[in-house]
Amino acid sequence: MNDIPATAPPATVLPATALPIEDYALIGDCSTAALVGRNGSIDWLCWPRFDSGACFAALLGNEQNGRFLLAPTTQSGPATRHYRDGSLVLETVFDTPDGQVAVIDFMVPESPNSCIVRIVEGRRGAVPMRMELALRFDYGNSVPWVTKRPGGNGIVAIAGPQVVVLRTNVPIRGESMQSVADFSVAAGERAYFVLTQGESHLPMPPSVDVDDALYATEQHWAEWSKRLAYDGPWAHAVRRSLLTLKCLTFTQTGPRPSAARATGTTGSAGCATPPSPCSPSCPRGTTMRPSPGPIGCTAASPAARTRCRSCTASPASVG
Repeated sequence: MNDIPATAPPATVLPATALPIEDYALIGDCSTAALVGRNGSIDWLCWPRFDSGACFAALLGNEQNGRFLLAPTTQSGPATRHYRDGSLVLETVFDTPDGQVAVIDFMVPESPNSCIVRIVEGRRGAVPMRMELALRFDYGNSVPWVTKRPGGNGIVAIAGPQVVVLRTNVPIRGESMQSVADFSVAAGERAYFVLTQGESHLPMPPSVDVDDALYATEQHWAEWSKRLAYDGPWAHAVRRSLLTLKCLTFTQTGPRPSAARATGTTGSAGCATPPSPCSPSCPRGTTMRPSPGPIGCTAASPAARTRCRSCTASPASVG
């Protein structure tokens, strides 16, 4: 009789790759939000809503749990980044021995299908770039069925009821259960990656014009933030805080999640598991909560403040 080992051999687990939380920036469309690392990796996204399961969960594990990396292959120093004034359009600038490149990240508010737009813009020289897309639904536990997008560069990824379409002007290929691209961007050139979410039983989500989407997103946030009445010494910080709160306000009903991330545990195979009994995007044991209303809200009761969309969404109500 053959001996049977008492325990199964341990699974191969990659080391955790998450950055310190202060190295992440927020982008969102008021239905959900993503966390973008200083290294060019989107490590957290619940899609298509704040309370949906995560398809990028490397924040709680490693790249096996899903991420969207877009960065130079070499780098000579830490990246610098900023939000374009009065908006949630994030611009990350990488300096490399070969030149300088900017990665512009944003989500399009009020889009029929939630989407992430990533633009690589050459500023100086010619910079070699690397894109790695690992979609992992259900907090890193579900690997989608991926096919090439008919009629153009990109992929279609399906996992049960969800479909995600990647459209790009860069050739991509499959590698180690990921979609990857190696390309170079010279000064004045641009590459783009548009990731759009939809439902697998419906027609494919429509394409997005990158320039129109960037303009519409900047205008959307500029129109909203310019209504801020406060003009004191901390106007920039107040505006940025209000933009963050607005981004985390669920546009359909008004409540906010406690955070754009989740707390959870890491399983033996490195898979992030959703917090319980928390909702996916709330680390404090509650689902998306009605906003108490900002300073200056005159609604008489919590229920009324929840219904008061103008109060929960307007910077003019802060005085």
